[in-house]
Amino acid sequence: MNGIPLCMRLLATAGLVALCSVGVAAESTGSYCETAAQCTNPMTTGGMVTSSNYLATQAGVRVLQQGGNAVDAAIAVASTLSVVYPQMNTIGGDNFWLIYNAKTREIRALNASGRSGERATIQFYRDKGLSTIPPRGYLSVNTVPGVVSGWDEAYRYAQANMGHSLPWRDLLRDAVHYAKDGFIVTPSVAKWEAINVDTSDKVYRNLQQFDGFRQVFLKPDGAPYRVGERLKQPELAQTLAQIAEKGAQVFYTGEIAQKIVDDLQANGGLLTREDFANHRADWVKPITVKYRGYDAYNFPPNTQGFASLEILNILNQFDVKSLGEGSADYYHLLVEATKQAFADRDRYLSDPDFVEIPLAGLLSATHGKAQAERIDMRHANNDVKPMDPKGDTVWFGVVDSEGNAVSLIQSIYYDFGSGIVPKGTGILLQNRGSFFSLDPNSINHLQPHKRTFHTLNPAMLLKDGKPYLVYGTMGGEGQPQTQAAIVTRIVDFGMSPQDAINGPRWLYGRTWGVSSNDLKIEGRVPAAVTDELKRRGHPVRIVETYTDTMGHAGAIQIDPSTGVRHGASDPRGDGLAAGF
Repeated sequence: MNGIPLCMRLLATAGLVALCSVGVAAESTGSYCETAAQCTNPMTTGGMVTSSNYLATQAGVRVLQQGGNAVDAAIAVASTLSVVYPQMNTIGGDNFWLIYNAKTREIRALNASGRSGERATIQFYRDKGLSTIPPRGYLSVNTVPGVVSGWDEAYRYAQANMGHSLPWRDLLRDAVHYAKDGFIVTPSVAKWEAINVDTSDKVYRNLQQFDGFRQVFLKPDGAPYRVGERLKQPELAQTLAQIAEKGAQVFYTGEIAQKIVDDLQANGGLLTREDFANHRADWVKPITVKYRGYDAYNFPPNTQGFASLEILNILNQFDVKSLGEGSADYYHLLVEATKQAFADRDRYLSDPDFVEIPLAGLLSATHGKAQAERIDMRHANNDVKPMDPKGDTVWFGVVDSEGNAVSLIQSIYYDFGSGIVPKGTGILLQNRGSFFSLDPNSINHLQPHKRTFHTLNPAMLLKDGKPYLVYGTMGGEGQPQTQAAIVTRIVDFGMSPQDAINGPRWLYGRTWGVSSNDLKIEGRVPAAVTDELKRRGHPVRIVETYTDTMGHAGAIQIDPSTGVRHGASDPRGDGLAAGF
């Protein structure tokens, strides 16, 4: 997206407070909007939802208005996103939840990522002459989709612990509607459809080679949909209607599971009925560090959440505010802290059921101090080694009127995942298992019943035991970096959530399918700053002014003294923050 994002969108539902995202920096004030009026956050003392698609946000707000709790609304948002944002997530993917219960004042973490199948072995791929797992197609599908199990387990928790919940079928109503009757194609959907019909790229982009993708996501003449056209998914509507009426079990032990497995096995795939029947979502212990008097919470392995917290732990050793937001020192420090955190991540991150990960040491203040001491503010370190401590996606957030909160991330890995849609289901399957290594010496090597390294990590910041900031982003390796940008801009520099998200972003590392570890920086950063970063040794590459390479972030800030919720969504996507 070039230039200033379009100002949008008015909600049809009466009584909603909506956000109009803009994004030009007013350098004299530190604001990243054209005018104060345009930059006003949506504010409410009731419920607030932010997501990367405006239809999904409206679905969540509608559930809150009808008396549903934060988890109910999150399921409505998640199911709607799985229909209207298929380039980034579907019910064929995984999700991870952070849930704050206002009654018990506790945070729960729910891991709804799928494990590899019983037949998923290194030898299986080597027998086919492969040294890596193909990134697309049937052989990239070796993990069970976890999304629906996450919805189901979170719903059961909310019913038991958060009081009144709306009926299950009501939460999927918008998703069924938009799948059956269609939705209007947004710029993001149109962009990624067009990108993925590149016949010159046989490995990553030639998705029209797969019958299911072509029949569902392309027009009858084989062309991608354009902005403003209507996209219907009748088979997905039937699948969602079954889940709405019969519950999650139909996906894992019923007719839907049978259809998926039949199609996979007819095309040389790995997953079995037993793999689906044995799948479960698991409650795990969230991880946390202190940051400037706040408690930062994130998700434990098999996600890179500890890398996100390591960055904050390192920043605790510096006076970030004195560096100046947007200065060369600011960008340099955050990039160098990211390198230190990623060195640990790449050494240790895998499924904790298969390897021992020294989380206590990695998140200790002592380790953070040692990492900080390795940072040279004058020079970039382009060869960081891990120390001994003795990773396409949607994020969205919900806060209800009772103070319950959800930070949730849902993904299918590459845009449009594997490209595989099993016959009769309408379900686009993820390719998350292609991230496994076929090198038996790798910490993340493929084994049966194993969860792979996940880049997904939802986040919350608590103050005095209550949510202060519910935040997160899509964007693979950019997730920890964007989270750090949001936290430092709000906590250290006093910005509003919308200003923090609108501000120029950077991405150190790679995006999927790319091995380069360059430093991508949005074009709004002054040349004097990027020139100084180059002088310090950073491999700077200037990218679009507002590029979704940086991910679609969002945030809800809760004022601890007034209880007012401030919502923010990302101008780089099709999102909306709204409340009532």
